[in-house]
Amino acid sequence: MAAISASQVKELRERTGLGMMECKKALTEAGGDIEVAIENLRKSSGLKAAKKAGRTAAEGAVVTRVADDGSYGVMVEINSETDFVARDDNFIDFTNKIADAFFAAKSDDVAAVMDGELETVREQLVQKIGENIGVRRAVVVDAADGGVVGEYVHGGRIGVLTVLKGSNAQVAKDVAMHVAAINPSVARPENMPQEELDNEKAIILAQPDMAGKPEQIAEKMVQGRLKKYLAENSLTEQPFVKDQNQTVAEFVKAAGGEVVGFTRFGVGEGIEKEEVDFAKEVMEQAGRR
Repeated sequence: MAAISASQVKELRERTGLGMMECKKALTEAGGDIEVAIENLRKSSGLKAAKKAGRTAAEGAVVTRVADDGSYGVMVEINSETDFVARDDNFIDFTNKIADAFFAAKSDDVAAVMDGELETVREQLVQKIGENIGVRRAVVVDAADGGVVGEYVHGGRIGVLTVLKGSNAQVAKDVAMHVAAINPSVARPENMPQEELDNEKAIILAQPDMAGKPEQIAEKMVQGRLKKYLAENSLTEQPFVKDQNQTVAEFVKAAGGEVVGFTRFGVGEGIEKEEVDFAKEVMEQAGRR
């Protein structure tokens, strides 16, 4: 019997959405014939997961883990198709198992961490629940010497990891809560990408009150508005959500620390959700009978 090539396994995975080992086994049993392997898989429960793989998974949960000494933390987004499943105990147990695995591996490599047993667990959960479920992304955050990582998850849908130099875990958590609520673009004004500043400057220059202004006056107005834009979108310059009389930087400094950075995940952000007309779908199904 001819050996099964990696490209064959890859093609079958792309066409079915099933795991590597399951695809390799199916190809072996089919003598390397991809079409026969697909036909055989259609007769087994395994393809139930594959049929779901094309469905948009834009709901789910964000989970975090931080070391007891605050030296590092991980955050993972796990997606499901519906919010109902995201609240299911089986799904929640799965997310915790995934978070523990990424924390133990101290890795953000989804493919590497999920390879093997965890992928099998995921496929079994898809079979049981009947929805597409996937681990979308992960991040590992390290605190520098003398630093601390803070975590906060709001409603299971928004997760934040913050890094402070100095201070303590509670302050880092308070800052994470602020990030979850206000969603700043960057940690500090100097972190704002030049492309975004150029775009904002173009917007300012196009505003009606800029028309006909002498160049020097226009430039002064632009710089003033850019400064305000940076203050509104930079974590350190924003009024602290728990005390509007001080900025986040002032709050952290008063606790003996300094803001280093943050990472924020929102469930499904950036995923284009499939719009489903359920009434039309039901009518189409009824018409086929």
